[in-house]
Amino acid sequence: QVQLVESGGGLMQAGGSLKLSCTASGRTFSSYVIGWSRQAPGKEREIVARIRRTGGVIDYADSVKGRFTISRDNAKNTVYLQMNSLKPEDTAVYYCHGGETIGTMTDVWGQGTQVTVTS
Repeated sequence: QVQLVESGGGLMQAGGSLKLSCTASGRTFSSYVIGWSRQAPGKEREIVARIRRTGGVIDYADSVKGRFTISRDNAKNTVYLQMNSLKPEDTAVYYCHGGETIGTMTDVWGQGTQVTVTS
């Protein structure tokens, strides 16, 4: 089974940028649909962006459209989330997750990486 590990989180001022990486182990990574979700304290988990096996973007949350970009490099077993024009409300733990279909893309989760945006 695929295992996912996030990296790239940190502390950033509003207006800045961060790039998160989700690196997978396992030969079947390229067959996985991958998503990024986030959870802020006291709030429900929100799906931020999703990407198909071949790299086509499925969708973005309205809250991040035009600011975040999801991409993947199957040769490197990695999915990225480029986050620009960060806002304090983007502060959350960011998780990548995946599965073989859109309906099962919550099958496997990473441990999460903290993103904190200060005003």
